Amino acid sequence: MGKRISILGSTGSIGTQALDVVDKHGFEVTALAAYRNLDLLEKQVRKYKPKTVCIYCEEYQNELKTRLSDVDVKVLSGMDGLCEIAADNSADILLNSVVGMVGLKPTLTAIDAGIPIALANKETLVAGGSLVMSAAKKKGVPIFPVDSEHSAIFQCLQGNSRKQLHKIILTASGGPFYEKTRKELATVTAADALKHPNWNMGSKITIDSATLMNKGLEFIEAKWLFDVTPEQIEVVVHRQSVVHSAVEYDDYSIIAQMGVPDMKIPIQYALLYPNRMSCPTKQLSLYDYGQLTFTKPDMDTFRCLPLAIDAIRRGGIVPAVMNGANEVAVAAFLKGEIGFLRIEELVEYAMNTVPFKEITCLEDVLEADAAARETVLKMIK
Repeated sequence: MGKRISILGSTGSIGTQALDVVDKHGFEVTALAAYRNLDLLEKQVRKYKPKTVCIYCEEYQNELKTRLSDVDVKVLSGMDGLCEIAADNSADILLNSVVGMVGLKPTLTAIDAGIPIALANKETLVAGGSLVMSAAKKKGVPIFPVDSEHSAIFQCLQGNSRKQLHKIILTASGGPFYEKTRKELATVTAADALKHPNWNMGSKITIDSATLMNKGLEFIEAKWLFDVTPEQIEVVVHRQSVVHSAVEYDDYSIIAQMGVPDMKIPIQYALLYPNRMSCPTKQLSLYDYGQLTFTKPDMDTFRCLPLAIDAIRRGGIVPAVMNGANEVAVAAFLKGEIGFLRIEELVEYAMNTVPFKEITCLEDVLEADAAARETVLKMIK
């Protein structure tokens, strides 16, 4: 289709699957960016021949330049490099699939440049949703959700009036610790938490899925993406991950989007919208599943989900504080520095410790994020 794509986070789970979609449809890759995976990034540059590449960890820029000295490519680094790629209007669409708060500034940069965004970076909307959606509306820049749940909601809304939307039904797999007690959770390890039953994802998002924070982040995303109130979002645990989410209209009709649990489907929908073409994944067979189940989330055992809902209800910088605290706590858990249940404790502590403030600009978000991280690091040490 001759589409030109820039990818931030090209060596991660979403980025590599997006390149499978690129291979399927022959898109042109204009730019690639990664955190620090030099080996894979070099291979991607040699295969897709982008005009620009960025390594976020600046200490690796010279090595990347040396490795690619025989390739006609501009080598960038750091946040400036990400933003230069985000502002490059030679791309028809920017896929932002970096992990963490790193994604916020490039998202705002792309919006300012008028470039459509396929958004897989949760933290962009969790921490800076009011800024992002306001800027996108002002500039008329479309944001296509890549998360399977938000893609499902987006698809279910096609051809219908947003004014007739009654509520969003956000499905959750329940993660690897479904039905475990708090006593059992007290002794789980990072290795246990990384064993997701349905999805193959990066380590941070997989831990978030285990704590149900991932669903909390998606709850906040849904509020901003679809302009609904927290009361209009219902979380339902659906272990099979076949129904990716649903919407209920004012007549109480419910429309759901279904498919195999493969991120290439929502990635491709975001990149090709409004077109649908063959996707490099397998077809869904309901016979293979036999039955689909739906239950309420256990918010007493998994406290991160209600903390996230509380954060968006409180508003202002609270979601940004929650997000920053969670990022630091999850990193500490992955390193074995804290226990699993300590994640939610640190998040709640930061939410109640960092002084409340309304968001008026990007600096407010960045300051809240920094304050949350500092607060949690002090508690860990």
